[in-house]
Amino acid sequence: MNPTAPGLLTLSSFLMSRTGQAARRRLSNQAERRGLRLWHVMVLCALEEEGSHSKGELAARLDIGPSDVIKVVDDLLVAGYVTCTRSSADRRRVHVDLTARGREAAAGINSDLAAADDEVLAPLSGEERLRLFDMLNRLNGHLGQADAGAEPAGARQNRRRGR
Repeated sequence: MNPTAPGLLTLSSFLMSRTGQAARRRLSNQAERRGLRLWHVMVLCALEEEGSHSKGELAARLDIGPSDVIKVVDDLLVAGYVTCTRSSADRRRVHVDLTARGREAAAGINSDLAAADDEVLAPLSGEERLRLFDMLNRLNGHLGQADAGAEPAGARQNRRRGR
């Protein structure tokens, strides 16, 4: 028996929320296997894909509070995944860069997250996955949360592999 009120199960937004919670748990589990939290992963992936950022830029780009970014970057610094360098032009500005170890961790976690994505989307065909991604991306854009030019992770990985 499903403990959820049947009326809620008729709401797409409720189903998206429930699905999102289950997907987040799987992504978090993958990150935790590497001793990371999702915010660590977000910072590692942003640095891997886009290069050096200041802490303020990371906070804005990832929609994470500035004090939380400081904690996350400090964790990654202690783990040897990033370096922090003060800007010569503005000593208040600290640039964060991946180390070789950080690039290695980002590559590994990307693979782990793709496996979690595959697990969540297992009941869907490749075409259904693309349609779902397009619809979710459009909804996120409507809600003001989409990244311009986003594409499914599988497509990005296949392009990197030359497929």
